[in-house]
Amino acid sequence: MTGVAEATTSILREPEYRIEGRDKVTGAARFAADIVRPGMLHAAYVTSPFPHARVVSVDLTRARAMPGVRAVLTGAETKPQRLGRRLQDWPLLAWDRVLFIGDRVAVVAADTVEIAAAAAAAVDVEYEELPAILDPEAALAPEAPVLHPDAAGYAYLGGGTRPTVPHPNVQGHGIREHGDVDAGFAASHRVYEHTFTVARTHQSYLEPRASLVWLEGDRIRVVTTNKAPFALRQHLSVSLGIPESRIVVDAGHIGGDFGGKGLSIDEFVLYHLARVTGRPVRAVTRYADELQATNTRHAARIILRTGVDPDGRILAHTSRVIFDGGAYAAGKPVATLMPGDAMLTLAGYRVPAARVEAMAVYTNQVPAGHSRAPGQPQNAFAAESHMDLIARDLGIDAFALRERNVVRPGDVDVTGQPWHGTDGAALLAKLRSASRYDDRTANIRSVGAKGIGVGIALGVRHVGRGRASMVLRVTASGHVELHTGVSDQGGGAHTVFQRIVASELGVPLEQVAVIRGTTDAVPNDPGVGGSRVTPVQGSAALAAARALKKRLGDRELEEVGALEVIGEAAQETHEASMYAYALVAEVDPDTCKVRIRQATLVADVGTVINPVALRGQLEGGFVFGLGQAVMEDLRVEDGRVVTANLGDYKIPTIADVPPLTVELLTEDPGPGPFGAKSAGELANPAVGAAVANAVHAACGVRVMSLPVTAEKIWRESRRSGS
Repeated sequence: MTGVAEATTSILREPEYRIEGRDKVTGAARFAADIVRPGMLHAAYVTSPFPHARVVSVDLTRARAMPGVRAVLTGAETKPQRLGRRLQDWPLLAWDRVLFIGDRVAVVAADTVEIAAAAAAAVDVEYEELPAILDPEAALAPEAPVLHPDAAGYAYLGGGTRPTVPHPNVQGHGIREHGDVDAGFAASHRVYEHTFTVARTHQSYLEPRASLVWLEGDRIRVVTTNKAPFALRQHLSVSLGIPESRIVVDAGHIGGDFGGKGLSIDEFVLYHLARVTGRPVRAVTRYADELQATNTRHAARIILRTGVDPDGRILAHTSRVIFDGGAYAAGKPVATLMPGDAMLTLAGYRVPAARVEAMAVYTNQVPAGHSRAPGQPQNAFAAESHMDLIARDLGIDAFALRERNVVRPGDVDVTGQPWHGTDGAALLAKLRSASRYDDRTANIRSVGAKGIGVGIALGVRHVGRGRASMVLRVTASGHVELHTGVSDQGGGAHTVFQRIVASELGVPLEQVAVIRGTTDAVPNDPGVGGSRVTPVQGSAALAAARALKKRLGDRELEEVGALEVIGEAAQETHEASMYAYALVAEVDPDTCKVRIRQATLVADVGTVINPVALRGQLEGGFVFGLGQAVMEDLRVEDGRVVTANLGDYKIPTIADVPPLTVELLTEDPGPGPFGAKSAGELANPAVGAAVANAVHAACGVRVMSLPVTAEKIWRESRRSGS
């Protein structure tokens, strides 16, 4: 075990080879939809055509008579079972009322996909249409129909009781206050209030959901695209009333996630079909159903009010954030039943006094859930647009205003807590130089360039929290096996673990294998998400390697054989990382089309473990944010999604991506292994504001909603006379 320090340094500096890369590029990787079992049946659903209706009757006669149909179930057979990550409020099959277009009323299991679909179409359902609530503000009215009158009986997972809400149509609600807000506003030179809206969007993962369930003795076997198999096991147990010890969940290769694959809606009813038929049953979701019926990013309306002194320094801030939660809260895993960072308005700034209120509201829309950096794209767009508007009105350069207010270690931020994270001043200094901000803006002014502008935006993302454990084994040949429950969803987690273990043990990468296990074969794991893979699960891998080193002493791996240790990690601190963008946008004066000419990103990432994957996460995060900034809008009309395919729901291609300069801050170590931080959700939230700010600088038009489209710019330019 010699030369460990040198090995650590050299391994982490070398570009990595992805453990699963060869299988993916050769087609050998097996995804959930690739798994086949003998005698497997296929599922299809009967869904509601109405956003809100009473189910009067369901006639299964024609469907059950069709050749090849093995089972047809309705809510009468699954009542009162519901599903959900924290609050189980979504019926497996609706038995009395449907709450959105696409809500499931019945399910068919048949010999082929085609027969199942035909049988589902043959089910006759009689509905009594009810008034639909399609707007969160309308849902909050005192006389609004209550969409979940039996909410008191819903299972609330994770300990404790469900937090109280101010209205029965509210899923989750929170208020946080610090400092003397009234005094801050009274002392302000100016007070600004702006309202912003953000459209609902979809995660747009490449692989639609797929799942396969069968019974094996007294055990239930589940193959899934869910990125948190242990959590799914718990959800199934609570909903179905079956001990976790009888449920085995296998989540292998997952074809993209971006937050959307934490919720499962098929596996629960597939169990019932497998039980009734005695055969394996699989469901593979069509993309039209993905866009119509699964957990989107929340649409939101955000009202910000901020008081400043004559130099633009923040004295007080209030905000009210209303998220459209859709028909069910089932997609949200956090205790508040809101998007994870619902209350992080005006993030990244020193805020001596603030009152922040946020809520997620039930409506008869597509259920909303978690999406990459949940809650932050909405709040970052509003906050960074708000800051630009303040700077413009005061006649202060947008960059300078941020420099005066950016949070530094020890400052109180919008949460009311002392800041433990990136030095905001150092971040902005790096961005100013890396983007050549002064030269660019001076050049635009000197040549009188019309239609070109620079936009600035900064963002904050917490470093992942949670608990994890892994098993590290030494084989008889002297190789090391790390056994983990972490699934592969494309982020390179297994490669991170391999490099951590090899670095700590001072052995070649090829001497370390990472083996993913099903829920009956490895320690409990929280799953992929919440920016926790590198800082939390990576720390568990490091703890296992260090435990092994301690057990080895002066011996070499080849001398011990059959040795096993467990590595555990817990990360509960509230450390955060910051990042910032400078974008150059060009707006065509005739068509109002926006073209991003160049982008610069500065990000605080701590120690780099996977240099190639890190770059991929940051570049991918930028593109992800760019799509939601300029084109993505899951449009809904009268409760029906009208952009129900990836032809109508536009996402970026390589032709839409501008040159991107990425600069890293690595001097400040984080809580993860070797000082690493997280990066997967670091880069996307602030892109929308940077685009809106650049557009405003380019043509004088302020767009107050996402996405920033040519149509909106044209309308606003005509309204304002710009």
